[in-house]
Amino acid sequence: MWDPAVYRRFGAERSRPFFDLVGRIGADRPRAVADLGCGPGELTRTLAERWPDARVTGLDSSPEMIAKAAAQPGPVEFRQGDIADWSPGPDVDVVVTNAALQWVPGHREMLARWAAALPSGAWLAMQVPGNFDSPGHRAARELSPVELRSDPVDDAVGYAELLTAAGGTVDAWETTYLHLLPVTSQEHPVLRWMEGTALRPVRAALNDEDWAVFRAAFEARLTEVYPERHGLVAFPFRRIFVVASI
Repeated sequence: MWDPAVYRRFGAERSRPFFDLVGRIGADRPRAVADLGCGPGELTRTLAERWPDARVTGLDSSPEMIAKAAAQPGPVEFRQGDIADWSPGPDVDVVVTNAALQWVPGHREMLARWAAALPSGAWLAMQVPGNFDSPGHRAARELSPVELRSDPVDDAVGYAELLTAAGGTVDAWETTYLHLLPVTSQEHPVLRWMEGTALRPVRAALNDEDWAVFRAAFEARLTEVYPERHGLVAFPFRRIFVVASI
C-alpha cells in the first residue's frame, strides 16, 4: 500500500526531477497528455497548467494515491490502473512517466510498444531512479527478509538505444542530485525517505513487530553509511532521464 503522506516527505526534492524532465518536452498544443504513475497528483496538475487546452489524465495503481489526487479540484481526470495495461489512444501527444517504471517488470518492451502506438510528433518523457547500487539500497538488500530487485532499470544509453530504434529522436541524460537532508527528528532522514518508496515491499511483508526490528537494524546501518554532519545528511541520488520525440 502506498501512503501519500509518507511519499510526500521531501516533496521539493522529489518534484525537482519531474520539472527537469518535462522542461525538455517540446510539445506546443498537445491534444491529450498522460501522466503514468501520477501519485498524489500535484505534479500532474502542473501539466494542465502548461497545456490548458489538453485533456490531461493521471493514472496510478494505488487507490490511496488516486483518492488523494481526485479529492483536489481541477481539470485533470485521475484513474486507478496498472501502467502495464495502459496503451496510448490516437490523440495522446505527450506521455510522462516520472519515477514509476522501476516498479514495472518488462518496461523496456512496454516503452517500445508505446513508441510504436503514439501518433507522429508525439513526445515520450520518462525518469527513473538510478541509485540501486547506493549504500542505502545495498544495505536494504542485505538486511531485508524479502528479495529486493538489485537492477530494475537500464542506463541512459540503453533507453536511448531502445527509443532510437523505435524511431524516436532522443534526448537522454543522467543527473546525480545531492540532497542535503536536515536532521529534524530522532529518525535518520534517509530512512524517512526510503520508507516512502524502496522499503514498501519490506513493510508489506512484515508484521509490526518484525518491521520494527528490521527498521532499527536498517537505521543503524544508514547511520554508518550516511553520517550526520552539521545537522545535515548528504544523500546523493542518481536519476536517469529520457525524452523522445516520436
